[in-house]
Amino acid sequence: MVIGPTNCGKTTLVNALNDDDRPIRKTQNIIYGKNTIDVPGSYIENTWMYKYLISAVQDASHVLILVDQSNCKDVYSPGFAKVFRCPVIGVITKSDLKPENEDLCIRQLRLIGVADPYYKVSVPSGKGVGALKEILFVKIMREENEVYYRG
Repeated sequence: MVIGPTNCGKTTLVNALNDDDRPIRKTQNIIYGKNTIDVPGSYIENTWMYKYLISAVQDASHVLILVDQSNCKDVYSPGFAKVFRCPVIGVITKSDLKPENEDLCIRQLRLIGVADPYYKVSVPSGKGVGALKEILFVKIMREENEVYYRG
């Protein structure tokens, strides 16, 4: 599940994670993709919608919480990440823009309860996307298979 504020690059990242090139447009509803669940920014920006987000996360193996380095607005409640039972991964999007905001983004992720490591991505340049795919689709699957086969 990919969550973050409006215009932080959620759908762009979702397309990259799904190896898809769908046109980017405002996400109105939750969209279930090949490997992802794309959540509209309004679900984060309106606390009354948290309950819908929490019910939808039941279908997710991981949550990616996005903060936008180019516009590091504070939309998450402190400790927000602690509500999820599945692993939470912090992603700093648009990491090629406004490098002076990187520390602010890291502080924000820590405040909302996301632990290191944080993945810094820029989808247009491809920076960090491969590392994020590796952790989501290779390393985690390998670990889950090892647990399954050990019984």
